[in-house]
Amino acid sequence: MAFNQIVDNHTRASYGVNVTENPIIAVLHGSTKPDEDLLAPVLKQANVRFTTADDLPRALDGAQILFAYDFFSHAVPDAWSSANALEWIHIASAGVERFMFDELSDSDVVVTNSRGIFDPHIAEYVLGQILAFAKDFPTSWTLQQQREWKHRESERIAGKHAVVVGTGPIGRAIGRLLSAAGLRVTGSGRRAQTDDPDFGTIVAQEELPDVLRTADYVVSIAPSTPQTRHMFNAELFQAMKPTARFINVGRGDLTVTDDLVAALRDGTIAGAALDVTDPEPLPADHPLWTLDNVMITPHNAGDVVGWRDDLVTLFVENFERWTAGTELLNIVDKQRGYVPG
Repeated sequence: MAFNQIVDNHTRASYGVNVTENPIIAVLHGSTKPDEDLLAPVLKQANVRFTTADDLPRALDGAQILFAYDFFSHAVPDAWSSANALEWIHIASAGVERFMFDELSDSDVVVTNSRGIFDPHIAEYVLGQILAFAKDFPTSWTLQQQREWKHRESERIAGKHAVVVGTGPIGRAIGRLLSAAGLRVTGSGRRAQTDDPDFGTIVAQEELPDVLRTADYVVSIAPSTPQTRHMFNAELFQAMKPTARFINVGRGDLTVTDDLVAALRDGTIAGAALDVTDPEPLPADHPLWTLDNVMITPHNAGDVVGWRDDLVTLFVENFERWTAGTELLNIVDKQRGYVPG
């Protein structure tokens, strides 16, 4: 076969694929492939080339569509010279920074992402981490392992102030859920706004240091762009209360990691919950692992049971729009690096 994991002739025939008349789709995957039953509407109409990073250049040759199911892959820039017929890339994640290299940004290729899939799941994760901090569940677990009955008091979350940095769909889902749990929520985005339906008040990024001074919880969910990378630095951590907790569910490179470690060590802030880190994966010898006021998860805040199926379903819906000639969902502004709205 031309590709190491191309749909074989039997599979093509079972889906009625006519390889001479149908568009070519390269599906970039890692160790996990998308469910072919969910892809059935696509397989019936297209010549689908399942490929890993090593064979991506050959898979892209003549392909009109790339489904980047492996959204952690860095293979697309190196294979770009083979994208001689590409019209559309769909990325199976909300963040698209790995794909925003100059050749793609300057091209006519349309980029769409998976905005909307992860919103409620990440919001639940953030609320869970806030509750873990307030109720000190990590210490309770440790004491349980030691079979020690030790009475302690916990904190309320109702009435606490949460600042959500990033006002896209995920940030808004976080804001709504935290408000429902009784927290007072402020958003921070590119532009200031009052009477926002989800946040009430949104402050512009340049006003962020001032609003952080009253924050009990600071949630980072901004996209990774040249304007946001390393925005959480020593200056912003110094602006926070010593009792504040920092929760990063956006991208690791939004934070200057050494500044975060220093702030956690010297008591500038009280704690951090990190679903994303820089570097990522976090090396085993990294000092963040050893800090008792840090909770770390492996970039899985939005990965609830069925999430991979949801990603495939969204791509199928967008493919049906593509074949019908209607506007695609979640078109990314390639200069900004996210879907405007």
